[in-house]
Amino acid sequence: MPLDELDPLIRRAIAREVEEGLPAVEGLEGRVIRQLAQPAPRPSWRRRASAAIAQPRIRLGWALAGGVAILAVGVLIGRFSFLGGNPLPPAGANLFTVAAPGAKEVSVVGDFSAWQPINLFDHDGDGVWTVTVALPPGRYEYAFVVDGRWVGQDPRAAEYVRTFGEYVSVRYIGGEGL
Repeated sequence: MPLDELDPLIRRAIAREVEEGLPAVEGLEGRVIRQLAQPAPRPSWRRRASAAIAQPRIRLGWALAGGVAILAVGVLIGRFSFLGGNPLPPAGANLFTVAAPGAKEVSVVGDFSAWQPINLFDHDGDGVWTVTVALPPGRYEYAFVVDGRWVGQDPRAAEYVRTFGEYVSVRYIGGEGL
């Protein structure tokens, strides 16, 4: 089958897969933010007291190191409200999403990451993989890598270009004329 006939078939198949997965993606960020905003259930004071009494004494140094590690992770994630973190994605955050049911590993590569992989995640196991990447206004070329296989034609891309014999998708972000 000639490439001229194969390209439209691939585009339609990918677009159909993405459309089927869109209901799961729509509102995903809001669902994640709401879930992160809910405090974890706290055990009763009796359970906490009995657990504290039953545990052997922990050396202060280890407890302090653990506390510092937890605090550092919280600052890096930026989700702790008492540290002033904002649970909303930063300005310029762009959602990359791809439907890849059954995939074991999915990443996005592009000129914004010097073509180094940025992992996508499928937290609820529905086959829709996502990641948010902060990008300033501009034109970006990218592709997905699904279980080691290059997927250069994102149906949600503004356009496609062929580079070194492979397709890559193009996304325009903000700014005048973009």
